[in-house]
Amino acid sequence: MAASSDNVVYRRVRRPDATLVARAAQIAVSDLYEALPASERDALLMKPAIRPLVQGQRIAGPAVTARCPARDNLMTHKALRLALRGDVLVVASGEPSGAQWGYLAAVYAERQGLAGVVVDGCIRDADELRRRSYPVWSSAISPAHPDKRGAGTVNAPIECGGVEIYPGDVVCADGDGVLVIRRQTLSDIVERAEKRTAHESEAVAAMAAGKSLFDLHDLGDAFARSGVVEIDGYWDGEAN
Repeated sequence: MAASSDNVVYRRVRRPDATLVARAAQIAVSDLYEALPASERDALLMKPAIRPLVQGQRIAGPAVTARCPARDNLMTHKALRLALRGDVLVVASGEPSGAQWGYLAAVYAERQGLAGVVVDGCIRDADELRRRSYPVWSSAISPAHPDKRGAGTVNAPIECGGVEIYPGDVVCADGDGVLVIRRQTLSDIVERAEKRTAHESEAVAAMAAGKSLFDLHDLGDAFARSGVVEIDGYWDGEAN
């Protein structure tokens, strides 16, 4: 794992083209996931424990990263201070205790125009955050007090939700979870995902016209190869 262990803050982030990021924000995470090479998908998908606080939200933005020691969120605040409009703050905490994010941080982030925040660790003020509907994904909720004296890193590689993330990677999140797309491959992945979205729209129209999903997916051959026996009868053997 190439994540940095040094105590350092980098002030600058190489961000991808904003137009591409805006296009990614319109695509479901599931379609972006399927657009990734099969060998990379699961390595770039955060663990299911990282869930949205409010359902129905979708974001995409360049990662501003923070690595914090257990029970300390000083580097989260430093990263928040450096983040720009449209960024996604990504925080990796030493353990799920000591809240990394809360109401006041969300108020500031909203004023600055950040797209959202992803925390592998605790957030607090959950009811206020829900009322405010600020986009937050996290692995835990706790009111536990965080100190502000620890070391850590900002805008260096971190591991969050089981995914290695580099500053400027595009973080995409919705009700299904959080996916990371490398900045260098964003254009290709967005184009593939947009084609997949268009194909699904065509499938919906075909089903409305009477087609079955089984046939649209051309699953007849796959079923034939499965070895499963199909019987034109009832499981209990009763006569019709």
